[in-house]
Amino acid sequence: MPPISSPRRLRRSGKARVRPPQVPDDPKASLPLSRARDAVRAIVTGAGSSFYWALRLLPRDRREAMYAVYAFCRTVDDIADGDAGVDRKLEALAEWRDEIRRLYAGAPRHVVARALVEPIRRFTLHESDFLALIDGLTMDASGRMCAPLLLDLELYCRRGAGAVGMLSASIFGVRRPEGRSLALSLGQALQFVNFLRDFAEDADQGRLYVPRELLAKAGIDTRDPHAFLRHPNLPVVAEAMAVMAEERFRAARRVLKAVPRGPAQPAWIMLETYRYLLDRLRRRGFAPTDVNRPVRIGRRRLLGIAIAAVLRH
Repeated sequence: MPPISSPRRLRRSGKARVRPPQVPDDPKASLPLSRARDAVRAIVTGAGSSFYWALRLLPRDRREAMYAVYAFCRTVDDIADGDAGVDRKLEALAEWRDEIRRLYAGAPRHVVARALVEPIRRFTLHESDFLALIDGLTMDASGRMCAPLLLDLELYCRRGAGAVGMLSASIFGVRRPEGRSLALSLGQALQFVNFLRDFAEDADQGRLYVPRELLAKAGIDTRDPHAFLRHPNLPVVAEAMAVMAEERFRAARRVLKAVPRGPAQPAWIMLETYRYLLDRLRRRGFAPTDVNRPVRIGRRRLLGIAIAAVLRH
């Protein structure tokens, strides 16, 4: 409940170089917890994410846990979006699979993995969710995400936003059945908004997060991302995806209304923030001349949305 987007994911500006897990000289060395917390806090505050304000409202133990999850997502996301070749990206993601297994075996090496030890214990975070996120990013790194079939795009969303949403729901205190429904519906909604926002940026990465079926329905016979951005029927496809996002927002609202107010607040903030972003994107428009114009939400507006969501819900 991307969003937190990662997974599409935890969007940020700029590209990062692929870095393998930072392993201490002594693999059995225990990194001080204070160092691990400082490291993930620096990642979160330096990212400028719209999720920062939602996380700030959490109690300290839940906030620190979300910071650690965010830092993990950001770290592996940087691999998939970095400048390295496909083979190096896949190798680095495989190294992170091994690191997650070491983490659950009680021997983490990476400072971010070390920061996850206490959240995993306290909030019963599942290993399968961390591995699912890496699987989703592997789809990115391998070049599969260029006008995929709708089923493949939904699988990507489940592995990405769905997995992050499950981790987040556990930390927020949402029970597992409701947490799963919320993670899938809200996670997909947030990712679809990210897809709409990042058409131009994704094209530069050779990616097109648009269901192949929508392209065919709109009479677009290319899967080339830049050719898609020049096509006059781009707004037709974008509006269809906006409608899909709206449907998922409505499903998420239904789940959230059944969740106790406290655990639901961060999810409400994320929902309202991304619903506002979707409105802004629609007002800007999706004509080929519009998609390169960025739509941003200032910090003051983000804080206002967060406060309003807390008061309203």
